[in-house]
Amino acid sequence: MYKNVYLNVIMTLFLIIFVVMGIVLVTALDRQRFVLEEQNMKLASLEARLNMLSQQDFSLSAAKKETAETAGKTLPAANAEYFDRNAVSGGRLISAFSADVGNMNLLISNDAYVSQIWSDATDSLAERNYNDRGDGQYEPMLAESWQISPDHLKIRIKLRKGILWHDFKDPVSGKEWRNQEVTAYDFKFYVDVIKNPDVDCAPLRGYLKDMEKIVVINDHEFDVVWNKPYFMMEDITLGLTPLPRHLYHAYEGPFDGKKFNDDHVRNRMLVGCGPYRFERWDKGRRILLRRFENYFGRNLGIMPPLETIAYDIIQHPNTRLQSLLSRDLDMISLTADQWVNRTSSPEFGEKGFLKKFQAAGSSYNYIGLNLKTPVLKDKRVRQALSHLVNLERLRKEIFFDLVDPVSGPFPRNSSAYDHSVKPYSFDPGKAKALLREAGWKEGTDGILEKAGQKLTFTVIYPNTAVSYQKVLSVVKEDMKKAGVRLDLLGIEWSVLVQRLENKQFEACMLGWSGTLKPDPYQLWHSSHKDQPKSSNMIGFSNPEADSLIEQIRVCFDPEKRNQLYHRFHRLIHDEAPYIFLFSPQVLSVVNSRYQNVRQIQSRIPTRPMWVQPSQQMRVP
Repeated sequence: MYKNVYLNVIMTLFLIIFVVMGIVLVTALDRQRFVLEEQNMKLASLEARLNMLSQQDFSLSAAKKETAETAGKTLPAANAEYFDRNAVSGGRLISAFSADVGNMNLLISNDAYVSQIWSDATDSLAERNYNDRGDGQYEPMLAESWQISPDHLKIRIKLRKGILWHDFKDPVSGKEWRNQEVTAYDFKFYVDVIKNPDVDCAPLRGYLKDMEKIVVINDHEFDVVWNKPYFMMEDITLGLTPLPRHLYHAYEGPFDGKKFNDDHVRNRMLVGCGPYRFERWDKGRRILLRRFENYFGRNLGIMPPLETIAYDIIQHPNTRLQSLLSRDLDMISLTADQWVNRTSSPEFGEKGFLKKFQAAGSSYNYIGLNLKTPVLKDKRVRQALSHLVNLERLRKEIFFDLVDPVSGPFPRNSSAYDHSVKPYSFDPGKAKALLREAGWKEGTDGILEKAGQKLTFTVIYPNTAVSYQKVLSVVKEDMKKAGVRLDLLGIEWSVLVQRLENKQFEACMLGWSGTLKPDPYQLWHSSHKDQPKSSNMIGFSNPEADSLIEQIRVCFDPEKRNQLYHRFHRLIHDEAPYIFLFSPQVLSVVNSRYQNVRQIQSRIPTRPMWVQPSQQMRVP
C-alpha cells in the first residue's frame, strides 16, 4: 500500500517536472524567436538605410564600373549623387519663357518650351549623368535594367514596378484616373503614335525611322526592335518616354492620328509620370507644375525638394530682368548686353541676393535661307551673303565677346564640329565678285538685278528677340552697300512657328540647340524638305549630304564617324544654306536663397535645388 502511494508521488513529481521543463523550453524558444525577429528587423532596417545611402551617394565612377546592360541588376536612379540628403522640402522656383506655347503636346509641337515642361513632368527610360560629355554610360530611370543584343538590333527593357501616372480628370469625358501604373504598353503606344503617318510629328518620326517596333512581353518587360543598325540606337531607345493611352486614346475603336492632332482640349494639358505634375496653363501668363508626391523617385533619392515650379510668360528681356530684381522671378537667362551693363548693381555683388553663372553653350544662331526662294537658289549668291555679315563687329558691339562665331551645323564643343573650317570672312569685294559671276548687275536704284528680278528678300524673326533685331539691322545696312535689299519682319512667336512649319518665308533668323553626338538627319536630309512641320524647313537637298548622313547613321566607330561629320560640315559650309552666326554663352542668374545650385557644363539642374524653410516662398 505504502509502496503504491510512494510510486504515485514519484510519478506526479516527474510529471510536474516535465511540464515545468516544457514550459521553460517553450518560453525560451519563444524568447529566442522574438530575439531573432528583432535582430532580423534591425538587419532589414539597416539594410534599407544602407540601400538608401548607397542610392543617394551613388557616384559617377560606380556607374561606369557596372552597367545595367551587363549584369541585369537594378542600379540607383540617374544623377542621385547630385541630390542633397539634408535638403528641406518646400518652396518654389519661378522662371520665365519669352513666348507662350501653342499646345502642351510634345509630339506635335516642335517647341523648346514644351520640351522643357515635359522634362519636368515625364522621365525617360534612362539618362546620362549631368556631367557626361557624350561618352559615358546611361543610368537607369524608368528602366530597372536593359540588355543590348550583340547585333545592336534589339534592346530588352525591364521597367521598375510601381511607377504611377499622374492622377487627372479627363477634360472631355469627366472620368477620373488615379493610381494608374505605367506599363510596357504605354511605351508601345508612344512609338505607335509617332509612327502613325497621320500624326503631325515629322521631326520625331525621323529619329524613329529605323525603329521597327516594340514587342511587349509583359506589363514590365518589352523589346525595342530595330530593322537595321543605327549609331544612336541606344540613345534613342533609352530616351523613350511613355505616352498615356488613357488620355490620348480615351475612346472606342482604332487610334485616330488626325483626332490626336486636333484634340485641342486634351492638348492643353499633359499627363506624365515624372516628379512634377501639370496643374494649369493660364494662357499668355503662366504655366504651373506641382510636385507629384507619389513619384517613384522618392525611394531612390531623386525626389525634388521644391514643391512648385512655374514658368511666367514675359516677352521682353528687360521686363524679365526687372521681375528678377523685384523677386517675382527666381531664375532667368540674361542677354549679353544685360550681363555686361546691368549686373554691376549691389544685388549682384558679394552681399547681393543674386548669383551669376556663365558657361559655353551648345546652341548656335543662324539666318536660314529658304532654298525655294528664287533669288537664293544659286550657291554663289548664298556664299556672297555670308561674306556680307561682319561677325567680328557683331561679336564686339552687340554681344560683347560673349559669343563664338561658328562655321557649320554642329555644336562647337562637340567632336563633330570641324574647327579647321573657318567662318566666312567679312569681304564685300569678294561678295560683289560672286554676285557678278552669278549674273547680278546694279540697277538704277542701286539694287542688283537679274532678268528683271531684284535681289531682295525678307527675314522673319521672333519680335521679342532684341539681339536678333540688332544683328539684322547691322546686316541689312552692310548688304545694302553691296546692292542687296534685306527687309526685316518681327513676328509673334506662335505666328512665326506656323509660317516656319508651312515653309511660308524667304529667310529666318533662329537658333538650334545641338547635342555632343548629333544626327544631322532631322535637319538636313532631303526626305524632309517637302514635309510640313519638318526641321528641314529651308528645303535643303543634296545627294552627297544625304549619302554622308546615311553613312553617319550606321557608323559605330567614333573616330570614323568624326571624319564623316567633318566632311558633312565642310559640305554645308560650302553650300551655305544657312548664314552661320554665333554660339552664345549661357548666362544665367539664380536667387542666392537656393541651395545646391551647380553649374554643370552648360546647365544648372533644377531638380536637386532646395530652399531653407525661413526663405521659402509661395507662387503668387
